[in-house]
Amino acid sequence: MGAARSVVFDRKHGWLVLASGDERERSDFDSFLLHVDDLKAMRPSDLRVALQRVLNDGAEASVNVTRDEGVDTDYSEPEPVRIDLSGGRLVVVVDFATESYGIDDDEQETHAFFASLLEPYLRRNRGSLVAVELDHAYFRPWIWRLTIECSTRNRDVADMFRVGEGALALLTAYDSGELTRETTLDLLRSGQAQVLVGQAEGPWLDVKVQHYDLKTQAGKISIAEAVARFANAEFGGIVVVGMRAKKVPGGEVISSLHPVPVDGRTLRLYQDAIEKHLYPPPDYLDIEVVPADGGSLVVLHIPPQPEELKPFLVHGALVDGEVKGAFISIVRRRGESSIPITAPAIHATLAAGRALLRRGQLPQD
Repeated sequence: MGAARSVVFDRKHGWLVLASGDERERSDFDSFLLHVDDLKAMRPSDLRVALQRVLNDGAEASVNVTRDEGVDTDYSEPEPVRIDLSGGRLVVVVDFATESYGIDDDEQETHAFFASLLEPYLRRNRGSLVAVELDHAYFRPWIWRLTIECSTRNRDVADMFRVGEGALALLTAYDSGELTRETTLDLLRSGQAQVLVGQAEGPWLDVKVQHYDLKTQAGKISIAEAVARFANAEFGGIVVVGMRAKKVPGGEVISSLHPVPVDGRTLRLYQDAIEKHLYPPPDYLDIEVVPADGGSLVVLHIPPQPEELKPFLVHGALVDGEVKGAFISIVRRRGESSIPITAPAIHATLAAGRALLRRGQLPQD
């Protein structure tokens, strides 16, 4: 006998029955409403068969998803990502709300625009954009409805739903004016780190494939330098531990996720290394663990720092691969690389500070 179905359609009562025995009813929109946790271990083939029977029964073959506790067809808020049956295949439908795009009468250009944003992400996730249409029932914000086909091999319905969530997150990030430090941080914190694969490192983003070796002085100085580069830069930055980058013409791009092991001591080790090797302590430095690809990433967020705190000094330096504990190093981020702050710049800062203390005014040029 085959395995029991993970979801079936009960024609008598008109609801979907989960493997747990829970029933999910239709909402006012004639779509079924499931909790996001219902999708875990739900086989796409089972849901396709169930929705085909719904369709044969003359009803809408669509599944809305909610994250609200409990599932109440009257009060639960559905997510803007759902699962539909179209042409006998399961598809992911994403409703993307935006103030930026008006009505474009050229369907091919509209499709090409969205495909250009999503194609690298969907290709990595075994999906493709098959349709884009404007919901004319809405006016400001515009609601663009994107239909995505996903390979169902070796994945459950929850995986398909996450592909839709990632597509929505990427569109939302671009809609806000390309990826910024703030939107990138939002993507990381919301578990959408995979959206960043294919994005370039830059003046506010640096990734590392594995943990700094915080048992050694070299590792402690390295993480302090990584934070100092962004603290001394104009716009702050983000260091992500658990992502691989590869060189391409013109710089480096994030090529894959490599979640790192995390335990109860991980964040404390990072914090201690920075506290002991970086002065002054950066304002509002965040060190946190975020979910990614079934594992974890360590994210260090360095907001833009007040000019009066700069330059940030690293106690210790790595010179030709050797640790020089008595040295002081000062580094800042420029583009995708790091540069040392020059002796004249350091002297000018110190001289300005001393003049202000002695005469109450800065030296004149």
